[in-house]
Amino acid sequence: MSKLVVSLDGVVIKEVQITKDKTTLGRRPYNDIVIDNLAVSGEHAVLQMAGSDVYIEDLNSTNGTYINGKAIKKQLLNANDTVEIGKYKIKYLTGDLPDYEKTTVLRPGTMPTGGAMAAEPPTAVPPASIRVLNGTAAGREVPLTKVVTTIGKPGVQVASITKRPGGYVFAHVEGAHRPTINGAQIAADSVPLGNGDVIELAGTQMQFVMA
Repeated sequence: MSKLVVSLDGVVIKEVQITKDKTTLGRRPYNDIVIDNLAVSGEHAVLQMAGSDVYIEDLNSTNGTYINGKAIKKQLLNANDTVEIGKYKIKYLTGDLPDYEKTTVLRPGTMPTGGAMAAEPPTAVPPASIRVLNGTAAGREVPLTKVVTTIGKPGVQVASITKRPGGYVFAHVEGAHRPTINGAQIAADSVPLGNGDVIELAGTQMQFVMA
């Protein structure tokens, strides 16, 4: 069963199972998914099921519909895709994924050093972490325990690190400028991470470390 997890500023506000052939999203109260915000058009987008696939189509909305930071008209949704409408983020999850876990946005000086961590998903990929190299949080190390971890400064520059069966993948999510890996600006939508890679994002240098 597929579902959508709607969040605002990292806080989950609703979860919706996709059970109908067509699921509408917009500001008007007759939509299946209602987001009461002026950045959302009255009839903003529609999700259509085709077998096990789910497509999302923008309905000529005022502010547009984005998937993983790119404007779309109609596109097939893949597991873990993030649909962005205004300031709202809508995570697309499929039935074979673990329950949704809130991503952690790491900000220099406020990075978590411990406490409750999400359970490790069943995978053969070795554990990894991000070590901060500069700023007030230099020396802090944050384990990548979630399937998707979001890092950076919202509204400035944001990227994600996704744990996949074949390893870890780094992707640009938000911001006019793309982050760099080992001093080179990433050109692709997503790139694999290797042990020791140095990421620079929103003025913060971080090293990807595998166990």
